[in-house]
Amino acid sequence: MDTLLNILVVEDHDDLREATVATLVAMGHAVHGVDCAEALDDALVSFRPDLLLLDLNLPGEDGLSIARRMRAAAPEIGIIMVTARNQVRDVTQGYSSGADIYVTKPTAPEELSAAIHALARRLRPPARAGTQLVLNTHALQLEGPQASIAVSGHEYQLLAALARARDHRLETWQLLELLGKPIEEQEKRTLAVQIVRLRKKLLDAGASEPTIKALRGTGYQLCIALELR
Repeated sequence: MDTLLNILVVEDHDDLREATVATLVAMGHAVHGVDCAEALDDALVSFRPDLLLLDLNLPGEDGLSIARRMRAAAPEIGIIMVTARNQVRDVTQGYSSGADIYVTKPTAPEELSAAIHALARRLRPPARAGTQLVLNTHALQLEGPQASIAVSGHEYQLLAALARARDHRLETWQLLELLGKPIEEQEKRTLAVQIVRLRKKLLDAGASEPTIKALRGTGYQLCIALELR
């Protein structure tokens, strides 16, 4: 299992953010640090995180609100809250807002590493039996027994989200929010065209039909085994 992740650290304390980023980079992860929700949204344009390492006391939109928003838009993303709030009601609120793991400060590097590795078992699960296709995270390539096919950033986001989602299905509005698109009829039609193109790329790489099934009036489901690397 590949436990190296793309991690986005959201922490407004400059020294702590820089130290956390350096620690995670030393572990081998690809890491980007930001200090607020606005900077987070800017970073998401070009950086596709597997995991958010999220402080709660932030300027502007707080960490709980960010967690709820990200969980709705990208259900597959991992969220670890790292905060000084240590009361039972705080922990409960953190989990109800979308946290996978809630860690209180100060946090030792070993504790943080253990939390990330535990969560990575869900984010990067072992390949399922019969896996023939691989989505290469860094090269943006769909690799299969027949060919290796380049995918765009948006195509990668769609495939990765479907591969990580529960039952490999997501609703249309979730996919549109993931792509940063408004939930409008025109965008739904555009998404349908993107799915058609993805189906062709999956078949060209060597997948068997059906590849991505449209769930009438709901969304889409990935029907093949797809490993993320």
